Amino acid sequence: MPADTRKEADTTEPAGNAGSDAVIPFQVLPLDIRGRAVQLGPLLDDILHRHDYPETVSRLLAEVITLTVLLGTSLKLDGKLIVQTQSDGPVSLMVVEFRTPQSLRAYARFDRDRIILATESGKDSPASLMGTGVLAMTIDHGAHRYQGIVKLENSSLEDVARQYFRQSEQIPTEVRMAVAQTLTRSDEGAPVHGWRAGGVLVQFLPESEDRIRQNDLPAGDVPDHHQSPEFNEDDAWQETRNLMATISDVELTDMDVSPERLLYRLFHEQGVRTWPATRLLDNCSCSADTIHKVLVSFDDEEIAESTIDGKIIVDCEFCSSSYEFDPDDVLSGRILQKDNES
Repeated sequence: MPADTRKEADTTEPAGNAGSDAVIPFQVLPLDIRGRAVQLGPLLDDILHRHDYPETVSRLLAEVITLTVLLGTSLKLDGKLIVQTQSDGPVSLMVVEFRTPQSLRAYARFDRDRIILATESGKDSPASLMGTGVLAMTIDHGAHRYQGIVKLENSSLEDVARQYFRQSEQIPTEVRMAVAQTLTRSDEGAPVHGWRAGGVLVQFLPESEDRIRQNDLPAGDVPDHHQSPEFNEDDAWQETRNLMATISDVELTDMDVSPERLLYRLFHEQGVRTWPATRLLDNCSCSADTIHKVLVSFDDEEIAESTIDGKIIVDCEFCSSSYEFDPDDVLSGRILQKDNES
């Protein structure tokens, strides 16, 4: 780990802790950076425990949730950010959806046998569990939809996030994330496992675009003997990256180190300004009415295929809610919908 460039070990708790499950926007003017910091606790427990994922899957999905929160809370308009991975690894699919201003839902698909083999062989790092594939980030404002895609090539999610911003927005971006499993005791003394996650994302946004310039990506056909011209990174951004590299996983997940306290530790020499926190909610958008509207668009064959023992049962992969429908009611709804359209 790089040497800690922080000038002193601060022991004074800044005022105004937002607590867990809240995102803190911040700015450091002398370094020309803006960013967001978050620490997740009870919300993460609620999402992960309802699915009963293996520990390695929970840990990986928690990291994707953290990344989505850091990105989604930057949306200025009503809409949603969907972060989705599709890959050939034991965890083949993860979907996290953030709906402005604060709603979150998530789920993962995985091969349990492959997860067991990966764990037993010690090949259960996040990069190994995802394998190769793509990570897609979709911003949906209703009338407008934008999607950026980054390759997953046995790389960490932090590296994937850096690559996404470099190729899609061309903004120097640094991100640090960590996930930890906790163990407490109930009032009866029984062990209670929980989850915590934290992250900090910073972006370099000086007034001069010349200062944003980054080192060129190497081209695929560059000969081995070629020497790239020397590149000098902006001093303010280099200092920011050095400070970010000093963040430990414990600082990101320890409930005694609030995001405000961590930001103060990092940037109090330069002066860090924070804004009011955004509270996060475990809030799925599924409903019986929404699903019914989908079912009435089915034709007779699709309705028949969906009917088992005289019922149509739909389970939400995000929140595990189960909805039951009478096929006759669905058919009646379809007829009613056609009459209204005519």
